[in-house]
Amino acid sequence: MASIEQMESVESILNQHLPPGEREQVLRVLYGKETKPLSLPQAALTTAEKNDFEIKGYSFSAAPEQLRAPRIVRVGLIQNKIVIPTDRPLKEQRDALHQHISTIVKAAAESQVNIVCFQEAWTMPFAFCTREKKPWCEFAESAEDGPTTELVKDLSKQYNMVIISPILERDTVHGETIWNTAVVVSKGRYVGKHRKNHIPRVGDFNESSYYFEGNTGHPVFQTEFGKIAINICYGRHHPLNWFMFGVNGAEIVFNPSATVGELSEPLWGIEARNAAIANSYFTCAINRVGTEKFPNEFTSGDGRPAHQEFGHFYGSSYVAAPDGSRTPGLSRIKDGLLIAEMDLNLCRQVKDVWGFQMTQRLDMYAKSIDAAIQPNYEPQIIN
Repeated sequence: MASIEQMESVESILNQHLPPGEREQVLRVLYGKETKPLSLPQAALTTAEKNDFEIKGYSFSAAPEQLRAPRIVRVGLIQNKIVIPTDRPLKEQRDALHQHISTIVKAAAESQVNIVCFQEAWTMPFAFCTREKKPWCEFAESAEDGPTTELVKDLSKQYNMVIISPILERDTVHGETIWNTAVVVSKGRYVGKHRKNHIPRVGDFNESSYYFEGNTGHPVFQTEFGKIAINICYGRHHPLNWFMFGVNGAEIVFNPSATVGELSEPLWGIEARNAAIANSYFTCAINRVGTEKFPNEFTSGDGRPAHQEFGHFYGSSYVAAPDGSRTPGLSRIKDGLLIAEMDLNLCRQVKDVWGFQMTQRLDMYAKSIDAAIQPNYEPQIIN
């Protein structure tokens, strides 16, 4: 049996062991309506092969309408390992990631992608497990004009795309504080940012040693290619977080993440797909890949021996649609670019069929939640 670090993907196991007819029915139940493979240009395939990353593409369909033209958008999700070891100089680590991800963005552009999203804190190892302030806080930079945002502006302008760049932010205006932030850039222009709403305090996710909950609400960014939002990592465990992006009109919600197998993998394929169904929008779940080893040992507060590794980041990035269909995931062990073509008309079509927004009773829940947060609240229990 393959170890958690060796297993390629759930899909590869299903393909290997299930006969075609049974596999089709299993995937229908697990993944919904089949997504059709996209034909990707040879230039992008060559870029992926030369630089050793996986590239896959799938297409979601919507019904043709008489009064609206299709609203076709291509999104690209990038998952990756760190490039060089964590004990190397910080600038070398960041520069190596800048160069590597720029190459994958090139393949996305060759595939006519309109919106690209990177994984959480993509410019650095996910060092928050260590609780060490030095040297990891040095990775924090300005969201508006730091070196990473300047690089992303150049890529965005060169390729005429929207790029979502999740970084560790240094807020020089408010006391040099640090935030976990996603920066949105369009055609070379800084559009805005969103800070992570929910901060984990579980396992080795010691992020509150570095930053607290964000203060930007639930912004939706109106772009040329649709209304987009970013639900950063741990926020995917909070249904109301997904919900508020939908209330504000999001059509695509990206979930850049960094999460490990032993903790969350059984939840991974469910949460973003469920959010797409419940909120009638597309969701894009992105997770980093690999096992990162740090120079110093750290403990988890659970009686286990001190260790230098966080765990295995299992990739498996995927896209889900409001009708419950989803793409297969990328590899659990390899860098990759997942491309999904979608017709945003599907969002309204699903709303018309299922009526979730019409039947959701916001007035009732608003009153109940307002009551529940009061110090004198008494649960509605009948004996």
